[in-house]
Amino acid sequence: MARLHDQYNESIAPALATKFNLKNKMATPKLEKIVINMGVGKATQDKAVLEVAAESLARISGQKPLITKAKTSVSGFRLREGNEIGCKVTLRGKRMYEFLDRLISIALPRIRDFRGVNPNSFDGHGNYTLGLAEQVVFPEIDADKLHHTQGMDITIVTSSSSDDQARELLRSFGVPFRQPQAKGAGPQK
Repeated sequence: MARLHDQYNESIAPALATKFNLKNKMATPKLEKIVINMGVGKATQDKAVLEVAAESLARISGQKPLITKAKTSVSGFRLREGNEIGCKVTLRGKRMYEFLDRLISIALPRIRDFRGVNPNSFDGHGNYTLGLAEQVVFPEIDADKLHHTQGMDITIVTSSSSDDQARELLRSFGVPFRQPQAKGAGPQK
């Protein structure tokens, strides 16, 4: 099994149940899925960019991505309905825990000037989304072979309906949330 899944069952779930005073074991917040999305705007002009993005997403996630298509036409972006404009992967089970482990312990520390992820990026229903500017923070990607860096959005979906419970769940998994700055303190140099 995945290391984080064992850690969740042995220590995180009981600690969350006592902290939030949950009597029912099924009410304890848990991870449901992780969705990784790459929007490839340049795919309308060059199909090879989308293929490279899909291939790198497959390497990162360990599963074949789904090619997403435009739902509506937008003339300002030269976009027609049905154009292939991105790719996404939905991870569940063992792959989800292994990806989260790699994200927390390997990828996030490799980001230059990383001070933690935004603790306010919850959607109000217990789901957390973070954006990465480039895919080269993952060790599976060879930076020398890339022609275009591609960003991605990672959405972590939890069973919790409150942001506070989901934040505590992710914090106990080891997600490095940014510390709030003291009032009156300007940006750090």
